[in-house]
Amino acid sequence: MYLTWLSTIIVGAGCLALGYCIGTRPAFIFVSARKVKAAAVAAAVAIENKKNKANKPFEIEKLADILDDFKMVLVVRNDLKMGKGKIAAQCSHATLGLYKKLLHRAPNALNRWEMCAQPKVVLKIESEEDMLVLQERAKSLELPTHITIDAGRTQIAPNSRTVMAILGPVEVVDEVTGGLKLL
Repeated sequence: MYLTWLSTIIVGAGCLALGYCIGTRPAFIFVSARKVKAAAVAAAVAIENKKNKANKPFEIEKLADILDDFKMVLVVRNDLKMGKGKIAAQCSHATLGLYKKLLHRAPNALNRWEMCAQPKVVLKIESEEDMLVLQERAKSLELPTHITIDAGRTQIAPNSRTVMAILGPVEVVDEVTGGLKLL
């Protein structure tokens, strides 16, 4: 009788402990799964928004069917005092960066620019702040831009914004850059 009573207590305590572990564990898993699911949903929404933005055509795509003359302007920061070779490399980076943006989002505009003999004009600007103001002006007119950021391995500080490229119809681009001087 004593042994039966003792075994009942031990089995009961074991069941109680097992029930406690099982009872608390699903709540932990449920909360963790909910947090993981919420994070996954948030990440998926962010990726989808980025995809939609990246795939959304630029407005100049519509203008390529109407207007003939397109050009690219490269705006170089004069305050960085870059050498000629450095400026040439940074302008190449800016041109390629903008070209890659337009390849999928505005292929007609890119074709129009190429049919115009790919005109490029290099202008100077005096500061990073002026460049960012110019970029905002271009964006307000729905012109695509690309700013090159230097790695800082040679002449200038890392993460310096060096050159901004803008492409679009001549008249619209001139509204943004018309007041700047040739480099």
